[in-house]
Amino acid sequence: MDIQNSAYNDCICREGNRLIYHYDWEQLWIEPWGENSLRVRATKLAEMPKEDWALLPPKDAAPEIIFREDGSASIQNGKLTAQLSALGKLTFYNQEGKCLLEEYVRNRRDMRSEKCSSLAVEGREFAPIVGGDYSLAVRFESLCEKERLYGMGQYQQANYDLKGCDLELAHRNSQASVPFVLSSLGYGFLWNNPAVGRVCFGKNLTTWEARSAKAIDYWVTAGDTPAEIEEAYAKATGTVPMMPDYGMGFWQCKLRYQTQEELLAVAREYKRRNLPIDVIVVDFFHWPLQGEWKFDPTYWPDPDAMIAELKEMGIELMVSIWPTVDYCSENFEEMKQKGYLVRTERGMRICMNYMGNTIHYDATNPDARRYLWEKAKKNYYDKGVRIFWLDEAEPEYTVYDFDNYRYHLGPNVQIGNLYPLMYAQTFYEGMQAEGQENIINLLRCAWAGSQRYGALVWSGDIHSDFDTMRRQYAAGLHMGIAGIPWWTTDIGGFFGGWAEEPEFHELLVRWFEYGTFCPVMRLHGEREPHKPQHGTTGGAACVSGADNEVWSYGPKVEEICTRYLWLRERMRPYTARLMREAHEKGTPVMRTLFYEFPEDEKAWEDHQEYLFGADLLVAPVMYKNMRKRKVYLPAGASWQHVWTKEIYEGGQTVEVDAPLEEIPVFARVGADIPFVF
Repeated sequence: MDIQNSAYNDCICREGNRLIYHYDWEQLWIEPWGENSLRVRATKLAEMPKEDWALLPPKDAAPEIIFREDGSASIQNGKLTAQLSALGKLTFYNQEGKCLLEEYVRNRRDMRSEKCSSLAVEGREFAPIVGGDYSLAVRFESLCEKERLYGMGQYQQANYDLKGCDLELAHRNSQASVPFVLSSLGYGFLWNNPAVGRVCFGKNLTTWEARSAKAIDYWVTAGDTPAEIEEAYAKATGTVPMMPDYGMGFWQCKLRYQTQEELLAVAREYKRRNLPIDVIVVDFFHWPLQGEWKFDPTYWPDPDAMIAELKEMGIELMVSIWPTVDYCSENFEEMKQKGYLVRTERGMRICMNYMGNTIHYDATNPDARRYLWEKAKKNYYDKGVRIFWLDEAEPEYTVYDFDNYRYHLGPNVQIGNLYPLMYAQTFYEGMQAEGQENIINLLRCAWAGSQRYGALVWSGDIHSDFDTMRRQYAAGLHMGIAGIPWWTTDIGGFFGGWAEEPEFHELLVRWFEYGTFCPVMRLHGEREPHKPQHGTTGGAACVSGADNEVWSYGPKVEEICTRYLWLRERMRPYTARLMREAHEKGTPVMRTLFYEFPEDEKAWEDHQEYLFGADLLVAPVMYKNMRKRKVYLPAGASWQHVWTKEIYEGGQTVEVDAPLEEIPVFARVGADIPFVF
């Protein structure tokens, strides 16, 4: 059987700078999309969908496209080449001819291939959904047992290397699926599909799946270093704005200040104690009802005066926004009439029943985005609020039945992962239209591209214990690789911290030290025991936790926290430099060791440490009662212990003291670090 005939030769053609394969119902597009990068799309619909999802429009490129006598073809864009066989199989190579990715194909069509098989498995699978689109899968060979994978956003697991992990491509409270992965083999891969699905980085193959979609869509880049790969990804999906100065200091927060006077008293006390503070937060249920985006006048009688006094103290007020709309809200009927609310496919039209029966506003509807922003502008922004806490951004559902929700842009299973991006877009575009620059808003979730809308992501409602702290350490580094350089946690965790327990004091101190070297330093949590409710009407029906200020845990804790508050303050010039790099190049603020030292093989291993910028190595203490710890110092630099001033050569592991008041930190010798420990 000779398959190299004209029927197969006619399957591949060139259209502009795009290589196209067409066989039966499938059409496949491969085209340059940024330096050293290619975008791949495939569909069995009549037309290729036009959405770019996470990707920004590319600049013009002139790829090299070659057709061969055997019916195959290739397209080269800089350091990346895609080889397309006559039968439609894709393989990617770098500029040295090294294979980076190869579709997993096992069929009998190519009798001359060593991978000819009776399994009848295609690299690209379109499984039809009755009366709908397709359930999709893309499979790649596992080419190297030693391959290491990083990124993919925030998952509540402690794995540093994602090889072998099975991850849900969906958002949940404390889970943010940002589907970009960086490989130690020298490529980056973005699954440019907002559908709910999964990815399995298996030992034998990698499989990407979407439960419902119109097309396969992914983006690949090749680079000689992790930094080159990351910067190409940032150019393709966008970078964060420049962080405002107030974002680089200390943020005070708790669940929840119940009244205007309580919040002002805390702000005044920080100033009386001469403690640095940049942001203070009005948390959820300061409103009359969910879906009424305004201060409850019973407990917040004069927000204009409150905001003015805070600004006089040099403190910005961050206000919590929820996307949920109560059936009893003053805005519910209007929003329902205009189609601004998420729909359910079955059962009662309720997405969440916390503190009332609620439905979320539809962030995928541009009119709904404008509606919500106008409410927030009138009731918050026009009063002087310049930073928002966009909570519940997944969005959170009481039941995560993803197939039960439908948005303006389509069913949740098909486009639902876009929600946090468009939630951030709602406020970013509104604030930008008002002339604000350097926009930053806090969200509990993100997708690829969220960073360009000023999204600062925190790791959600997590437990207060050392195991959880270690999971946040992994999450923060993966988020940076996934293109989200602004990331933080609730210092001390959210649930389960008892304010008077010495064990919690130790955890809080260790987390506070770690938080000093996070992109944003923010103290928050639902501390126990709860306070008595201040009232029973409006938002006051919601609970409030115990006090959560740095002086709330006794003199010893306050002394240590104060030390790190002032350290963070002295770090401002250095932090600003890191934020400039994130803005201009997409560089993570918190960096894996291999990001700066890719030639050091040990830098790719998990030593439970990281770089804050290029020049500070941070080794957080994440185990109870630990007073010493081992630290690996990357080869290629000398390192000075910032507390003892002792200098060590890189390429070795050292054991150092870690008393409760000290987090092990090393400075790269010769670096320009404009502050003194």
